[in-house]
Amino acid sequence: MEQIGGLIIFMLLIIVLLLVFFRFVPVGLWISALAAGVKVGLFNLVGMRLRRVPPHKIVMPLIKANKAGMDMDTSQLEAHYLAGGNVDRVIDALIAAERAGIELNFSRAAAIDLAGRDVKEAVMVSVTPKVIETPVIAAMAKNGIQVKATARVTVRANIDRLVGGAGEETIIARVGEGIVSTVGSAENHKDVLENPDNISKTVLKKGLDSGTAFEILSIDIADVDVGRNIGAELQIDQAEADKNIAQAKAEERRAMAVALEQEMRAKVQEMKAKVVEAEAAVPEAMAQALKDGNIGVMDYYNLKNITADTTMRDNIAKSTNPNFDKE
Repeated sequence: MEQIGGLIIFMLLIIVLLLVFFRFVPVGLWISALAAGVKVGLFNLVGMRLRRVPPHKIVMPLIKANKAGMDMDTSQLEAHYLAGGNVDRVIDALIAAERAGIELNFSRAAAIDLAGRDVKEAVMVSVTPKVIETPVIAAMAKNGIQVKATARVTVRANIDRLVGGAGEETIIARVGEGIVSTVGSAENHKDVLENPDNISKTVLKKGLDSGTAFEILSIDIADVDVGRNIGAELQIDQAEADKNIAQAKAEERRAMAVALEQEMRAKVQEMKAKVVEAEAAVPEAMAQALKDGNIGVMDYYNLKNITADTTMRDNIAKSTNPNFDKE
């Protein structure tokens, strides 16, 4: 019984070791590589495990490259994977470039991939041009009429400028700027509507693909339409502003006139007060003059007669002319 128990334990230990071995060593992947004619050492696969590189992400692209007739080794693919690249996408791009007759080596493709661009899509766009449609771009002609245009830009990827070259956003921005400047230089918006191809011709001459990852093949105006009459709106706004300024100045002048009138009234009241004060001092002065003998009694009566005569004349004038006081 003890021999049977020991044998069972030994068999279980062997099974556990085999499971650990096949779990850690990708024997199936090694067999697939041998069947495809790709020489990959079993210890090399184990080394990938130790370097935390999934073996299937290296071996399967290597098999694909080998079948396409490209000479690759695992060290190149491992280095690219450890740098954060997508090995499978790079191999697909190299195969597509070879089939299309485009000169592209692994180092260049890996650099494009590490730059954050889809190298496979770039190769496809280099073979088959891509159409980029701009949003609606509004511009104003010299006569003040707004023109809205949409353009379709046909581009082809430039493999040599994919690393460090500007992307689609720059192409769209430059085309939009070209459309705005072209429409803005037109004397009349009708000229733009009648010959929209003039926009594409003018914009295409500006060399907008300089410094970008694309080569512009054509710029086609997909749609052009009339927008608002911005010139008239600006004139209306200016007229409204001028009116408000004139009203403000008129209000300022009215306020100044009211202030001046109030000031004059205050001066008149002050003068009247002085007259009343002077008139109040007359009897006292007359009494003092009579006392001092500067005037006689007859002089005083003559003055009173003159005053009474003046008052009578004023009353007669008021009765015949109601506006006498106002005058």
